[in-house]
Amino acid sequence: MTNLNRQELDRLERRELQLTIVSAVLVFILAGGLVVFMYPLVFGGTNDPNRWTMRVAFFGFCTLTVLFIAYLFERQRTVRHLKQQVLEEMDRNMELRLQASADLLHTMPNIDYFWDRLTMEYRRAMTMERQLSLLLVKAQSRPNVTEETDPTAALGDAARAMSRKLRPTDSIYRLAPDFFGLVLPDTDTLNAKRIAARLQEELQTVRAKHGCSFDISVHNYPEHVKSSHELEEIVKSQLSEKEDWAAVTAIT
Repeated sequence: MTNLNRQELDRLERRELQLTIVSAVLVFILAGGLVVFMYPLVFGGTNDPNRWTMRVAFFGFCTLTVLFIAYLFERQRTVRHLKQQVLEEMDRNMELRLQASADLLHTMPNIDYFWDRLTMEYRRAMTMERQLSLLLVKAQSRPNVTEETDPTAALGDAARAMSRKLRPTDSIYRLAPDFFGLVLPDTDTLNAKRIAARLQEELQTVRAKHGCSFDISVHNYPEHVKSSHELEEIVKSQLSEKEDWAAVTAIT
């Protein structure tokens, strides 16, 4: 079921208000016309033995008409109150999601743990003559997105989505605010590309929800690099590119 946003709630409230006004006007016109026709019959014949019964029915009808119109506006007030409750609940849920995403990002291993794990896995792969793959995931905002999106929520959802697709032996690290590194032991280039494709499929929901894209690059030892120093240089070069881009963006 699609979640209601503020624009949809505002549109529903306006539509409800319009229906309430139209209903109240129609009831008032119909009831007023009926009262106009009933008035001569009720108050014209003073000698009619049923005049008090007709007058009671007349005033009862007028009272019911007023009560019904009041009910329509009370219903509109209830709808407005329910809308405010829904908006407050949406805000609370958003705050909880942001807090959960922030907690997840804070608990993720940082670049210091990444260097240690990368060195250890490289030595293991070199000693046992096995392969080691490294996935670098960079988050990028779409330039054509006009709605405001929270980067913490987007990155938290992305980290959660990628963690679901990792194997028990794989590990994920947050190298920069919007830069992740995944260490895949005993993984050749072909399998690493397959994992990258699965990650992109899993990130489609995040991409559609937050309006950001993710660039995943694959690096393998010994196919692409021959030493741990080369792997480190690849990571550092991409980190420096992000820092340079952030500096240029801040200046402009």
